[in-house]
Amino acid sequence: MKSETKSTAQKALDFIEVVGNKLPNPVILFAIMSLGIVILSHIFYLMGTSVTYYGINMATMQVEEITVSATSLLSTRGIQHIFTSAVSNFTTFAPLGVVVVAMVGVGVAEGSGLISTMIRKLVLATPKKALTFSIAFLGILSSVAADAGYLVLIPMAAAIFHSSGRHPIAGLAAAFASVAGAFGANVIITPIDGILTGLTNEAIGLIDPTQQIAITGNFYFAFVSSFLIAVVVTLVTEKIIEPRLGKYTGDAPIDKIEGVTAEESRGLRFASIGFIGVVAFLAFLSVPANAPLRNQVTGELIGSSPFMSGLIFIIMLVFLVPGIAYGYGSNTIKNTNDIVKHATTALGSLSNFFLLAFVIGQFLSYFNFSGLGTILAVNGALFLESIGFNGLPLILAFIIFTAFLNLFMGSASAKWAIMAPIFVPMLMQMGIDPALTQAAYRVGDSSTTNITPLMSYFALIIVFAQKYDKKAGIGTLISTMLPYSIAIGIVWTAFLLIWTMLGIPLGF
Repeated sequence: MKSETKSTAQKALDFIEVVGNKLPNPVILFAIMSLGIVILSHIFYLMGTSVTYYGINMATMQVEEITVSATSLLSTRGIQHIFTSAVSNFTTFAPLGVVVVAMVGVGVAEGSGLISTMIRKLVLATPKKALTFSIAFLGILSSVAADAGYLVLIPMAAAIFHSSGRHPIAGLAAAFASVAGAFGANVIITPIDGILTGLTNEAIGLIDPTQQIAITGNFYFAFVSSFLIAVVVTLVTEKIIEPRLGKYTGDAPIDKIEGVTAEESRGLRFASIGFIGVVAFLAFLSVPANAPLRNQVTGELIGSSPFMSGLIFIIMLVFLVPGIAYGYGSNTIKNTNDIVKHATTALGSLSNFFLLAFVIGQFLSYFNFSGLGTILAVNGALFLESIGFNGLPLILAFIIFTAFLNLFMGSASAKWAIMAPIFVPMLMQMGIDPALTQAAYRVGDSSTTNITPLMSYFALIIVFAQKYDKKAGIGTLISTMLPYSIAIGIVWTAFLLIWTMLGIPLGF
């Protein structure tokens, strides 16, 4: 039951939730938006809209002069694209295969009872005051494994909060805020560091081919930011989100906070052996110098390597093998038919997501084909360049523009490939270190990720939320995540500006 006395901010969030949830079903909404893109693409095509800019070709990693014109989806070529790409738009929708593969392992671990038992042990072992911070910090760390946070931590955080007698949507929100809203921060070097740094160095070459920044150019700032954002997420969850949500009164089944039984303890021992076996197997394939999961040219394991490319399959194994072992140890799995049943049950629960994936895949394909996203990004960047700001005011305007653009273009690397050749040289000529420009981009790019329906996993998070609230929709998720987005954006931006004014190195 929600609190009867509400602040103005809470009333505003309630209004956003009501209005958002009155929108059509997300499937219908994205279908309407797809139609809108078709119409807009033809209008801008008739207007002869185009942009020419120096950008980075992601295939060659070279700076080239690129011209992008609005392409009509009502032209012969556009109509052909709509009809011939419909299947591939669905099958190549990035989260689709990731979710299916990961959920095979997670489904078996959940069906066997392993996840339920682990959650109960975790809740009993973790001090209540540290639970939210622990989830937030784990969410930030999860960016090293790309999609793992979305697929594993977010639904698990909801279940942990539910088991603790707290509102499960608050747990889901805390995890989502830290996984998506703090994607640019971590205590270790992640794949995104390599991607952004490579694009930044290509842009630096336009001014000074002899200068580069290291992959660790933002490390100090990202390291400290990890703890700062975890605190912000904790405070927003406990001071804003939970009071607004009130006590959970839904009918989702809850795991009782009880000690584990003798059979469950035996299952956990079996699961531990299974987990150690998986880790040993992966170590054998990745630790030696010429191991198959290392990059055979550079020898690196973290970065561009089969290990990183195969993380989703690794996640599946990490859940599948211990899940099976736990099932046989606790007698919740008696034969191979039970294993298949648990996996298919998990995949069956994603039927809504599969339909959403089909429609969202079409929308994103139409948006990319039309060229409207690139035209918006380049024109916005050129406008920001023309307003005459310099120094920290320009950095602030750059962060705000990046956060706005992130609502329409989800890919961090695709946006930076467009923006880096414009902003890095421009700011270098004003005496601003490229490492600072890159750090500012990370702040803006992360802060609005959890409030845009165009974010790849947004639809999946709604599906997770509907487990606890069948009426949950776009409005529910946006109104819940907006306080995080605002808080992270303001605090992280202020932190970067203060860090810069104090002259502290961003990295090494």
